[in-house]
Amino acid sequence: MSQGVVTVNVGVLLPVLAPAIGAAVVLVADVVAQRLRRTHYVVALASLVVGAVATFAGLGMGAGDARQTLCLPGGGQCMYAGDSVASALQLVALLAAAVTLLLSWPDDRKQSTGGTAVIVSLVLSATAGATAVAGARDLGSWLVAIELATLPTVALVALRGARSAISGAVALLTTSLVSFGLLALAAGLWFTATSSGFLTPAAALTVIDDPARRPILVLAVVLFVAGIGFKLSLVPFHAWTPEAYDGAPLPIAAFLAGVSKIAALAGLLVVIRAVAPLGASVLTSIALVAAASMTLGNIMALRQNGVVRLLAWSTVAQAGWVVMPLATVSTAAVRASGAYLVAYVLATLLAFAVVAALVQIRGSERARDLASYRGLMRDHPVLGAALGLALLSLAGLPPGVLGLVAKVTALRPVVGSELWLLAVIAAANAVLGVAVYVRWLRALLATPEERADEKTRVAVHTVRPHPATLVAVGFAAVSLVLTSVSPQLILGLMGS
Repeated sequence: MSQGVVTVNVGVLLPVLAPAIGAAVVLVADVVAQRLRRTHYVVALASLVVGAVATFAGLGMGAGDARQTLCLPGGGQCMYAGDSVASALQLVALLAAAVTLLLSWPDDRKQSTGGTAVIVSLVLSATAGATAVAGARDLGSWLVAIELATLPTVALVALRGARSAISGAVALLTTSLVSFGLLALAAGLWFTATSSGFLTPAAALTVIDDPARRPILVLAVVLFVAGIGFKLSLVPFHAWTPEAYDGAPLPIAAFLAGVSKIAALAGLLVVIRAVAPLGASVLTSIALVAAASMTLGNIMALRQNGVVRLLAWSTVAQAGWVVMPLATVSTAAVRASGAYLVAYVLATLLAFAVVAALVQIRGSERARDLASYRGLMRDHPVLGAALGLALLSLAGLPPGVLGLVAKVTALRPVVGSELWLLAVIAAANAVLGVAVYVRWLRALLATPEERADEKTRVAVHTVRPHPATLVAVGFAAVSLVLTSVSPQLILGLMGS
C-alpha cells in the first residue's frame, strides 16, 4: 500500500468482525421480520462458527510469532496482533458464547417481540469485545474493547426484570464504572511514563533506567491490575460476583463465568507482556491478589447452599489460580495462565449447562438448591455423570485430569521462580478446593430421598430438557472429556 495508509488484514480481524457483523445482522433481521426469532440464534451461531474457524490460523504458533494488522504506515507499530495465546482465548470465547446461546434458546418463546434479538445481539457484541481485547495493542483499542466486553453484560443481567436481577445489574454497572475509571487513569499514567500509546515491551523499556518515570509506570501497572481485577473477580474487587451471578438468568451467569473472564484475562495478558522487561518487582500485587482470591473464594464457597452462589465463589477462587503464574516473569507464565483459564471455563460451562437442564426438569427453585442434587446420579445418570466430571475437573481430581494438569501447569512457574510462600498457599487451597467440590459431588452420589407424592416422582423422570440445552451439555461434556484424555491439546493451542 502507499505510504500514509494503515494496512488492514480482514482475515486476521475475522474473529472480531464475525460476531460484530452477526449482531448487526440480527438487529436488521428483527426489524424486517420480527416473528422469525429462532432465526436470530441460527445467524448468531453461524457468525460464532465463522469467527472460531478464523482463529485456527493463529493456534499453536511459536513464541514471538503473531499475525498482525492495523499497522501504521512506514513500518510503524501494529494496533492488533494475534499470537497463539490470543487465538486460543478467542476460540474458547467464541465457543463459550455459542454454549450461552444454546442455553438461552429455550427461553425465546417467552420473550416479548424484539427481546430475542436484543439478547442475541448483546451476547454477540460482548463476545466481539472479548475477542478484540485479546489482540489489541494500543491503549485506545484496548480500553474500548474491554468495555465492549463488559457493558452489554449489564443489560443482559438486568433483562430478567426480577428484583435480584436489577440488584445484580446495578452491582455490575457500579463495578464496571469504577473499573473503567481505574483503567483510564492507568492508561494516562502509562502514556505519561512511556510517551507511547502502545502496550508493548518496547514502550516499557524506555523507562527501565529512568528513576523518575519508572515509579509512574509501576503505579500504572498496579491500577491496570486493580481495574481488571474487578472484571476478573479478584479479591478485593469481587463483591459484585455472587449477586450478579445469582440475579442473572442462568445462561447469562454462564456467560459471565466464561466469556467475560476470558476478556478480562486477555486484557491483563496484554499488560503483563508489555511490562515483563521490568522484572518481577512490578508484579508483586498479582501475587497478593492471587493468594487472597483463592483463599477467600474457597472459604466462602464452602458456606454456600445455593449452587449458583457456590459457582460464583468458585469463580473468585479459580481467578486466583488463573493469575497466579503471572506473578512471575517466567516465559511460560502467560501460557500457563491461559491454559488454566481454558480448563476452568470448560468445566464451569458444563456445570452451568447441567444446572440449566435441571431447571427445566425440576424448576428454578429446586435446581438452585444444593440439597436437591441428592441422588441425581441415580435419577438422571447422564446429567449426573456430566456434572460429576465438571466438579472433579474443577477440583483437580481424576478422571478430571484436565483440572489436575492445569493446576500443575499453573504452579510450575511459581515454583521455578522460588515463590515458596505463594506455592504453599496455592497447595493449601488446592486441598480446600477439593472439599468445596466434593461436597457437591457427595450429594450427587447419595441415595435419593423417598418422595411421598407419586406424581412428583413420575414427573422427575418424564420431563425432558430442551434439545438445545442437551446439545450444550453434550458439547461441553465432549470438550472436557477430550481435553482430559489429551490435556496437551490445550497446551499445544497455547504454543507450549
